[in-house]
Amino acid sequence: MCAIYGAHPAHNLRLCDIAARPEQRIGSTAGKNPANVEGVELMAVVDEFGRGLRDVRVSVTDRCNFRCTYCMPREVFGPGFQFLERDELLTFEEITRLVSIFAKLGVRKIRLTGGEPLVRHGIERLVAMLAQVDGIDDIALTTNGSLLAGKAADLRGAGLGRLTVSLDSVDEETFSAMADVPMPLCRVLDGIAAASAAGFAPVKLNTVVKRGVNDAGVVDLAAYARDHGHIVRFIEYMDVGTTNGWKLDEVVPSAEVVRRIGAVWPLEPVDPNYVGEVASRYRYLDGGGEIGVISSVTQAFCQGCTRARVSAVGELYTCLFATKGGDLRALLRNGATDGELESVIAGIWGRRTDRYSELRTSETRTLHKVEMSYIGG
Repeated sequence: MCAIYGAHPAHNLRLCDIAARPEQRIGSTAGKNPANVEGVELMAVVDEFGRGLRDVRVSVTDRCNFRCTYCMPREVFGPGFQFLERDELLTFEEITRLVSIFAKLGVRKIRLTGGEPLVRHGIERLVAMLAQVDGIDDIALTTNGSLLAGKAADLRGAGLGRLTVSLDSVDEETFSAMADVPMPLCRVLDGIAAASAAGFAPVKLNTVVKRGVNDAGVVDLAAYARDHGHIVRFIEYMDVGTTNGWKLDEVVPSAEVVRRIGAVWPLEPVDPNYVGEVASRYRYLDGGGEIGVISSVTQAFCQGCTRARVSAVGELYTCLFATKGGDLRALLRNGATDGELESVIAGIWGRRTDRYSELRTSETRTLHKVEMSYIGG
């Protein structure tokens, strides 16, 4: 029952050892139920810096039909790349069981990611299963939008509450260059339109901004979002994983993006929607909506991070830039009880000290970090 923490021999730390440590930082709220969730006995868990566990991103596949240069560059993830076999992936039942345990630890938000989650057959059924989990009040999904036109209504009907579409440009040539696939931009735009028609409002758009590649189009993206009632969030290009060839001089600071858009439509800052929100919000003074910027490089937000990630094979990662994860799948498939799984998860989070973006240096670039396509962005 003692799975290994991390796949590399150097990470040979048993999960059962972590769960048993008395210094694990957990404050039980059993009987208090601060979120007033009927039928759920809550245990608040915090890490070494007092950060709670509130959000979990669940990757449902490592596969994607795009080859975005900042995530899955084709020269690495080409025809010969070995993706996971179907039986290696967590089943929908296993994912649902884990989510119910996370809910007992205080998690309220679940986001389904990939790879590209819509390539996972029957994803609507998983959404419906998660919608029945006590304590989870926000189910979201991030997609590249290419398959969305045919799935948006079913996802909404299954209980998906929010939808984010990755869209790096509204210029056909730039879009094709960044996605690196022979797919027309209109296919993604049609998917976004279908999401709006299905009742997702607003649709959020995520744009990774890379200097000299798509930064000239940030105003055009803002105009598209304004015209269609969407919210676009501009993300600083990050050194996630080890294959995207990240360079600091290709990062466009969020402040620059805000200045460029504000020069066309004046903006003012807006308070966060909730504690720990990663995007800084700005609204148009003319009432034309809002934008967001995510500044992981220039304005790190590690101190408020309440997010964990579960890979498609059931590894628990406590940071987007992590080098190792805890194997929950082995526990799931070897008879662990819910209580044992809960203790393991709480133990991993309780010992969390991640703050990569606050410590980013030339040395951290050499770390063998998990790829974004493996655990979701």
